[in-house]
Amino acid sequence: MGATSRGMLRVYLGAAPGVGKTYAMLSEAHRARERGKDVVVGFVETHGRAKTARLLEGLEILPRRTMSYRGATFTELDVDAVIARAPAVALIDELAHTNVPGSRNAKRWQDIDEVLHAGIDVVSTVNIQHLESLNDVVDQITGVPQRETVPDEVVRRADQIELVDMAPEALRRRMAHGNVYPLERVDAAMANYFRVGNLTALRELALIWVADKVDEQLDRYRADHGIAGTWEARERVVVALTGGPEGDTLIRRAARIAARSKGADLLAVHVTSADGLTSAGDPTNLIRQRTLVEDLGGSYHQVVGDDIPRALLEFARGVNATQLVLGASRRGRFAQILSRGVGVTTTAMSGSIDVHMVTHEAIRKGRERARSRAALTRGRRLSGWGLALLGMPLLTVALGPLDLSLPSDILLFLLLVVGVALVGGMWPALTAAVLGFGLLNWFFTPPLHTLTIAAPENVLALAIFVLVAAMVSAVVDLAARRSRDAARSQADAEVLSTLAGHVLRGEAALPSLLARMRETFGLISVTLLERSDGWKIVATSGGAPCTSPGTADTDVVIDDRLVLAAHGRLLDASDRRVLEAFAAEAAVALREQRLREAAEQAEPLAEADRMRTALLAAVSHDLRTPLASAKAAVESLRSTDVTWSDEDRSELLATADESLIKLDRLVSNLLDMSRLQAGVLGVHLEPVAIEDVLPRAIDDLGPLRERIQSDLPPMVPEIMADHALLERVLVNLMANAIRYSPDDELVLVNASWHGENVEIRIIDRGPGIPSEAHEKVFMPFQRLGDRDTHTGVGLGLALSRGLTEAMGGALVLEDTPGGGLTMTISLRRHA
Repeated sequence: MGATSRGMLRVYLGAAPGVGKTYAMLSEAHRARERGKDVVVGFVETHGRAKTARLLEGLEILPRRTMSYRGATFTELDVDAVIARAPAVALIDELAHTNVPGSRNAKRWQDIDEVLHAGIDVVSTVNIQHLESLNDVVDQITGVPQRETVPDEVVRRADQIELVDMAPEALRRRMAHGNVYPLERVDAAMANYFRVGNLTALRELALIWVADKVDEQLDRYRADHGIAGTWEARERVVVALTGGPEGDTLIRRAARIAARSKGADLLAVHVTSADGLTSAGDPTNLIRQRTLVEDLGGSYHQVVGDDIPRALLEFARGVNATQLVLGASRRGRFAQILSRGVGVTTTAMSGSIDVHMVTHEAIRKGRERARSRAALTRGRRLSGWGLALLGMPLLTVALGPLDLSLPSDILLFLLLVVGVALVGGMWPALTAAVLGFGLLNWFFTPPLHTLTIAAPENVLALAIFVLVAAMVSAVVDLAARRSRDAARSQADAEVLSTLAGHVLRGEAALPSLLARMRETFGLISVTLLERSDGWKIVATSGGAPCTSPGTADTDVVIDDRLVLAAHGRLLDASDRRVLEAFAAEAAVALREQRLREAAEQAEPLAEADRMRTALLAAVSHDLRTPLASAKAAVESLRSTDVTWSDEDRSELLATADESLIKLDRLVSNLLDMSRLQAGVLGVHLEPVAIEDVLPRAIDDLGPLRERIQSDLPPMVPEIMADHALLERVLVNLMANAIRYSPDDELVLVNASWHGENVEIRIIDRGPGIPSEAHEKVFMPFQRLGDRDTHTGVGLGLALSRGLTEAMGGALVLEDTPGGGLTMTISLRRHA
């Protein structure tokens, strides 16, 4: 029985909640069912939206898996039930969802991967803010961090991605009509996350991300089908740089051309030729021009090619460029008559790519220096053969009437042979020498017109002529080869210099490095393979990847486990040496990536160790004050040397009581923090009404309760929380807010809800905390400033965040408008 083929993944991508992803998914399910497809609902979340819920009617809904976690009951996708049912298509909502702890997989996308491996097609949904690479960008735009994320690569691997788009104004109208959230939550949502500016920015992120995905699919399709022509699906402007002074002008002109089209790409390319033709460029100019390109939002690329026009066009077609910007030739008119030059040749071969020839100030200044022609090109070799085959007979005709001596004739023939060697190399020169020997013998050596040579010295002279001609030809050919090797070494050095700069700028991530490698050598795909019970693809760039070294055109063995496989053309030995340098850097990048992952895994252990060390320091230092106060008060009361008045006795008892209360709270916090760090703190989640917990938390503040103002809206939904732990969190946060608030200012407590979360805010008007220190205050045993006169070991906020996260929520800090600090507790709403 053959292996089951992997199912196809289709993802509906939206810019924000409420744009209609689940609605579109269910609508497509009904259409597929009408076409005879076997479609089932594995997991769909309607979020209480009536129109979406109605679309579930008529579809087979598989039972969910019920799980208990810390006393609460949750439902998750039942992967085994979906695989056992084996439908053609399974609908599984919310790709970025985090499963309940204790599930087989931590994330729903991992559940979906199992379903796909079983050969079942999956349709899912995700919002742009849940993509890992955009998480920090969305946080900056909306001010709301996303706790649930999905790796971009998971979504990029989807066989189909469909954007569910909606204008911000239309989405806000839907919300106002109650089609997204209940009416009592609409005002808060529209005033916060769903502002027009936020929605517009998220929409642009979604459109750009999908456009990039489409570009990848288009490039892969063109590579797989061998399509070399340009498809003008998107404007891409390529500017060719030689390293000359005109490069700055060309870059700015190309940037202006790209700016005329929204979303156009700017790419600069420098061709490092193996025949030394790049010697006219100044490396200093290239470095400056690269910086200019990147400052203008473009990217710099370097490719190797013997034929500059062909290399330019191959690169342009490889990136699907629509326009190519070249500088007008700096050569003189006579040189342009002899050779058309790069610009004219490129234009003639460009096909569908528009070529812009840009004038510049360096046109009339000519070349900065003569280009090296040491390496013998095909044109030079042809010229050498022509000069040898035509020059010798013409010289013989010219010397006939002059009646010169034989030594003079030999010298003139030798001069012509040297000229042939300089122009065409060794073989045309040797041919000219042999031909010259015969012509000298027949026409100029007595007896004439015979092959007989009468005088022995003439035989010696002709023999020396042939020997000198051969030696000169060999020397010229050797010089040409050495020059060509030097030019190739220079080209390789420039490529390796680019690689070094790539690494120094921190761009050594594997995908970026492999992409540079592919474009440098003009390959179809470059793949890093690792041997682990067969060959496994670690990273790849380009078209269809190589699945084993045997399927590659060129492979480089890095070590016993790693091989770099290149597909597209067979590389020669010199290219292979440079490729080996790239391969070594790819291995370093892979090891660095894995070391970074290992360090991230070790960080929690190191954090736990730091916490234990801080715990010991806190116990030895911060417990001393309440203990000393209580001890002093009790000893004073027990003393028989002093007679205390009732007022003094009451004051000493109050001091002891207050110190012991502080000590009890401190010890409780330390123990709870230790349990949190050890993962053994018992949490019992159940539906909790905030209206029941908040008054008790305020009462726990004692005399400080007068500093709290509660402003809860009516009908706040119940939340999933541990009643006692939530009360502890509220007490800690309110006490902290009171401690840092002015005496004449009240601390405000309010709540709002949207989506699946309810938010409780504790708002003070104190000095606030700098934004860069928002995370620092959550570190255990930390306070902002060592001169703080307030008591405590700095556990309040750290413990509050730990307890909140133990209940499945989040605690974040924000600046209060007008000054102060707002602490927001976000907990899951009870369904």
